[in-house]
Amino acid sequence: MFSGSIPALVTPFRDGAFDEKAFRKLVDWQIENGSSALVPCGTTGENSTLSNAEHHRVIEVCVEQAAGRVPVIAGCGSNDTMNALLHMNFSKKCGAQAALCVAPYYNRPSQAGIIAHFSYLAEHNDLPIVLYNVPGRTVTDILPETVCELARRYPDRIVAIKDASGDLSRVTDHRMGIGKHFCQLSGDDELALPANAAGAVGCISVTANVAPRLCADFQQACADNDLVRARELNDLLYPLHYAMFEDASPGPLKYALTRVHPWLTEELRLPLVPCNDAARAAVDAALVHAGLV
Repeated sequence: MFSGSIPALVTPFRDGAFDEKAFRKLVDWQIENGSSALVPCGTTGENSTLSNAEHHRVIEVCVEQAAGRVPVIAGCGSNDTMNALLHMNFSKKCGAQAALCVAPYYNRPSQAGIIAHFSYLAEHNDLPIVLYNVPGRTVTDILPETVCELARRYPDRIVAIKDASGDLSRVTDHRMGIGKHFCQLSGDDELALPANAAGAVGCISVTANVAPRLCADFQQACADNDLVRARELNDLLYPLHYAMFEDASPGPLKYALTRVHPWLTEELRLPLVPCNDAARAAVDAALVHAGLV
């Protein structure tokens, strides 16, 4: 269903508000440079500090601007099942192709609770769901057996996973437990090469925000089984993958984007603040290494 380089888009702000004009330009630039789908309102999009009205407007603008050129996977996750369903209902109505739903965070449900959460969503909205497992942020971990159980129960609803567990063995666990039809996407840019080798088909990426063409070409090389080219591109991108997390994300990314596009700002929502000098230096060096500045 999905593959290739899929940026988890930043949400641009200006003077405290969603910068719709800049976001539309960012969407166009991403599509023109080979991104195969778009994810608004994920972690990188600072969804945790968006009001529901803002959250829905960002998704709506993304769908409008993409205009069917690439799929939109709308960030719909919440630790409140009913709020996640609210986001899914809106996303379905405005034309998104799928919902990215993170494991419920903070309240730390059991595996039975995770199954109940995603089952409720799958049974009350027919928008395909991309599971999002990022235990470093949520504390909750969607274990492989839980992923397999959900995919078996709802094969037409729970269709993919963005895995940011850092455990590469899970790609094989999921493939053997569900089948090759289940779409696996890396949630860690620096692990995309080995994840693809194990059976993943793409990456929901932070780095692709600032390096869409390089990331798209890297994913195409992987799809073509051109390991030499994939390694070359991975080596170009590798310092940038790590520079994106030299300080709290997406601070370094928003700084990087200002180096490439003067029409974007570094503005973040509290409690996030602009990245520190060490992160700026790392970003600057990585952008040079990748040939982006």
